[in-house]
Amino acid sequence: MNRVIVDVEGQTEQTFIREVLAPWLAAEGIFLTARLIGKPGHKGGVGEYQRAKRELLILLEQESNSRITTMFDFYGMPDSWPGRKEAKSLPHDQKAPKVETALAQDIVKSLPNIDPKRFIPYVQMYEFEALLFTRPAVIGEISGNKKIIPVLQKVRDNVQTPEHINDGPETAPSKQIISQFKGYNKVLYGSIAAKRISVKDIVACCPHFRYWIEQLCVK
Repeated sequence: MNRVIVDVEGQTEQTFIREVLAPWLAAEGIFLTARLIGKPGHKGGVGEYQRAKRELLILLEQESNSRITTMFDFYGMPDSWPGRKEAKSLPHDQKAPKVETALAQDIVKSLPNIDPKRFIPYVQMYEFEALLFTRPAVIGEISGNKKIIPVLQKVRDNVQTPEHINDGPETAPSKQIISQFKGYNKVLYGSIAAKRISVKDIVACCPHFRYWIEQLCVK
């Protein structure tokens, strides 16, 4: 199954999938379509689990010739999500996988007749902007103010990987960018930056993101 529907929580992720990740994976014969979770006009965020679960189950049943995946943030995800409460006490690198495993188990349990390989949950730790810290210089170049590059590079240098940039109200990835780039628009500039950075470089620097891409590339 080479067609993949990506359930995303916001327009930033939807634009990234459509304009950056989908074209890149199409070269590998994998064809992505991004779908915004929730009702039309939904402003973002995954919300409570039961609503999202209903949508995922419907997708899996209706799109029988496709695989279904997600692009949701661990940060801001309610405790009603499978594994979310238990993941709080785990080391950083185990938090998102804990939710992904529990989510897959719950969905497959609810639809026992589907092929489990058709559902590939992906939970990113904090938010999309973490991926942009793969190459902070690109953000500075887009902003038109290269003086901010050393500041953003320092943020990147102080963590193990871009995916480790945290969930503090002032230190979350997008807040770090906005503090230096006042005109930063998540949907517009996020996609432009990701395109310039390249999926190849993001994959090289972000191990959890890389694992997701590897799963999508299994035909």
